[in-house]
Amino acid sequence: MTARRRSNAVRVGKLTVGGDAPITVQSMTNTDPRDREATLRQVRALALRGCDLVRLAVPDRGAASIFSYLKEQGITVPLVADIHFDYKIALEAVAAGADKIRINPGNVGSRDNVAAVVRACRAAGVPIRIGVNGGSLERPLLERYGAPTAEAIAESALGHAAILESLDFFDTVISVKSSDVKTMIDANRILAEKTDYPLHLGVTEAGGLKRGMIKGAIGVGTLLSEGIGDTVRVSLTADPLEEVAAAREILSALGLDPTAGIDVVSCPTCGRTKIDLIPLLAAFEKGLDERGLRKKKLKVAFMGCAVNGPGEAREADIGIAGGDGEALLFKRGETIAKYPADRIVEVLLDEIEKSFPT
Repeated sequence: MTARRRSNAVRVGKLTVGGDAPITVQSMTNTDPRDREATLRQVRALALRGCDLVRLAVPDRGAASIFSYLKEQGITVPLVADIHFDYKIALEAVAAGADKIRINPGNVGSRDNVAAVVRACRAAGVPIRIGVNGGSLERPLLERYGAPTAEAIAESALGHAAILESLDFFDTVISVKSSDVKTMIDANRILAEKTDYPLHLGVTEAGGLKRGMIKGAIGVGTLLSEGIGDTVRVSLTADPLEEVAAAREILSALGLDPTAGIDVVSCPTCGRTKIDLIPLLAAFEKGLDERGLRKKKLKVAFMGCAVNGPGEAREADIGIAGGDGEALLFKRGETIAKYPADRIVEVLLDEIEKSFPT
């Protein structure tokens, strides 16, 4: 994997985005921010799942008070205010305690309006994320490029960054997104070469759980493997908790998640498989959650046959390999015992709990 691109470090609440800080995971609430209790419950659930930053849509000035309410209720995860069109909403959100403002400087009106947001953010130590989507490009760029191309999206973002720079504001994060995976990848590659600002990665409007996860994994994963990206969101038409889980899986697969715990490797099964591996793996995953074992730092293998299992999973700390109605339990490639298939998951969980400290 390519060495990570070095970007400017931007402070967002208690976190740092960019620089040499770990890559952070974001999601967005889908509750009405005026429903304080529902929003509070969802923010807490997202933080518990491992979300590093939570973004909230703020449709009007009255809704901006959600930030002060959440802080009063003990929320410590950094909160991002998503603002469109009315710059006064951004001012209210900053005053209420938002840790970051997401705007498009081109759609909040005059330069004076942008300057007012910059002054408020500078005084409060709040960064600004410039968000540009392929579906909302300025008309002159669409006319010049003929479509929301990667070049057009990147040019738009750099133009908006220049507006903030002209106001002597550099505490900026940039996001360029598209529902087209290749366009999103190419736009971020352009920015990675032309600017040092931290980059927020995501494929926007990616679709439902299955398709959205695939598109997000390709887009976000490709860029991260090239060393590009400082914070990520996997956008899904699904429960926001699924977005966090998907982002964590992408980071873990690339070895970029310092919070990652158990890594499960499992074979896809074939005609040699003599054990019903699929439900056994599901039972194991459930057991990890029920026993609170996921944070243990180890690799666990689920292999379908005893012929190749231990050898193929030699790098695993512990695992099983299926036989005919039974399974081998092995540690670091060495077989240590044999058990009936209907007992193997319980035995494996017990052994992990006993032999591997968190």
